[in-house]
Amino acid sequence: MRARQEPDARLLSLAEAQDGVLTLGQAADLGVGPWAVRRLAEAQWQRLAPGVFYLGLGAPPWRAQAWAGLLVGGPHARLAGEAAAHLHGLLAEPPATVEVLVPFDRQVRDRWPWTFRRERPGVREQRSVGVLSRTTVEDTVLDLVDRATSAREVQGLVASAVQQRRTTVVRLRRAAAGRARLRHRRLVEALLDDVADGAETPLEIAYLHQVERAHGLPRGVRQHRAGHSGAVRDVLYEEFAVVVELDGRLGHEGAGRFRDLDRDNAATVAGELTLRYGWHDVADRSCAVAAQLGVVLARRGWDDEPRRCHRCRRVVGMIV
Repeated sequence: MRARQEPDARLLSLAEAQDGVLTLGQAADLGVGPWAVRRLAEAQWQRLAPGVFYLGLGAPPWRAQAWAGLLVGGPHARLAGEAAAHLHGLLAEPPATVEVLVPFDRQVRDRWPWTFRRERPGVREQRSVGVLSRTTVEDTVLDLVDRATSAREVQGLVASAVQQRRTTVVRLRRAAAGRARLRHRRLVEALLDDVADGAETPLEIAYLHQVERAHGLPRGVRQHRAGHSGAVRDVLYEEFAVVVELDGRLGHEGAGRFRDLDRDNAATVAGELTLRYGWHDVADRSCAVAAQLGVVLARRGWDDEPRRCHRCRRVVGMIV
């Protein structure tokens, strides 16, 4: 009986750097003989794909599967789509399917959990980032925008990337301008203008479009920091001492609820009136919100009134 084969230390070091994944070719390059590699692969390693193995115990973690996809894809492969978004911190949960880009002249057959896409030159920046090679943040956002099925989804992608400081408006503009084809291009350009003006979240962008602009309301100041308390207000109509707070959370429990109360109380002390709206108000009741805000602003000196938008025609007997 042959003795149990122990992996070479260099081989283990390389596998550790690749989240436990190794190819037979890499093992051979490190001088591990073909018999030793075959013995280890058969007795101790988990086969993820032909010639690609996981050296750990139990189910391979997501990062190991991502590494395996890159190794199957070849030297110039890189992660894209939701896989790249997860690694960039844009998506909290790892996707079930790992998307891998390969050079256009290379054909790789899909096999779970990997999908391989041939990448046309000139569409994305050629630079890859990260130890797990992936598309840049800007190209990742634009790739996901191309697949988005709603304006709200596009809003979330663009706003979140900038709000989390993963990228900037300038870098996203440059990447978008470099693409000959980009779905939702006009929406992306408008969103980047909004974000540059201070709208940080999808809810703030929706409020700006569906409530304020659609109904001809005065232009509010975004992300205004109060001098007397240091609190940041989502929208301040400074001339009329009216604050609008936008809350996309499902509830107002815990410490966040008390921060909201403190902020509202500080505004009241300063002589400001605070109105608070959530997603349901802005998305489904934008006309009623505009009418309510118009009444409040008029009582505080605004000498105009909200104009009717195309949605207002569907609102019968709008009550403030």
